[in-house]
Amino acid sequence: MTATELGQALRRWRDRVPPQTAGLPAGGHRRAAGLRREELALLAGISVDYVTRLEQGRAANPSGQVVEALARALRLSGDERAHLFRLAGLAPPGPETVPRYLTPSVQRMLDRLVDTPVGVTDAAMTLLVANSMYAALMGDPSGRRGFERNGVWRNFMGAPTRVRHTLQETRAFEAGMVSELRTTAARYPADRQLRRLIAELRAGSARFAELWDAGVVGRLEASRKTIEHPQVGLLTLDCDLLRVEGNDLHILVYSAEPGTEAAEKLELISVLGTQALVE
Repeated sequence: MTATELGQALRRWRDRVPPQTAGLPAGGHRRAAGLRREELALLAGISVDYVTRLEQGRAANPSGQVVEALARALRLSGDERAHLFRLAGLAPPGPETVPRYLTPSVQRMLDRLVDTPVGVTDAAMTLLVANSMYAALMGDPSGRRGFERNGVWRNFMGAPTRVRHTLQETRAFEAGMVSELRTTAARYPADRQLRRLIAELRAGSARFAELWDAGVVGRLEASRKTIEHPQVGLLTLDCDLLRVEGNDLHILVYSAEPGTEAAEKLELISVLGTQALVE
């Protein structure tokens, strides 16, 4: 496979994705019905220059993380995703590595839940994609790279968060995250990225190391979360964790009971988030 073949495939797949299906405005003069390079770069979380160099054959060896992000942004099928990995000179992820593939059905569901904060993570709790309402509620994750996108890493390494826990809630949440990660590590023993994440957490967080060495096992459960939004203040929401068993994805859905103050604040966040995007 040559760099030219990789570039041609990216351009072909980019041309077939209507911007409105990716949550982008379709207005203005467009030479093609598909995504512009800058739109693909935005969706994949990489630079426009890098997309250009890939398409022109001036960059031929993207990382697996970049290829995965491009596959999600381009909404590739399973076979197309595997082909993209091969074009990039990489082996498609096998059954012993954490799946990071967003299925078309999950993507369609995400597209329809535009008024609800939704994020999708892999089994290691790394955020794969989040809708605009999630970004408005929890803070825009688009600038995060590598382990900065992992919920366990952010929690134990002291990254900023809008979630406010009591001490008891913090302890239970930490134990749940470590339990979930241990179960995932046992299920995907060949995943090097997961092993590196665990090693960094054990080295960088005494609390994580304590829980890990204690051998806690189990699954992270759904909960209610109190979030401190910079513009609307505190609101407490239900956070449901839905599991896509076949692809081992976690879908985080935030909601409020209709007619409550939290529901009103969530609606206001929707307006504020939309205005911010327009600006």
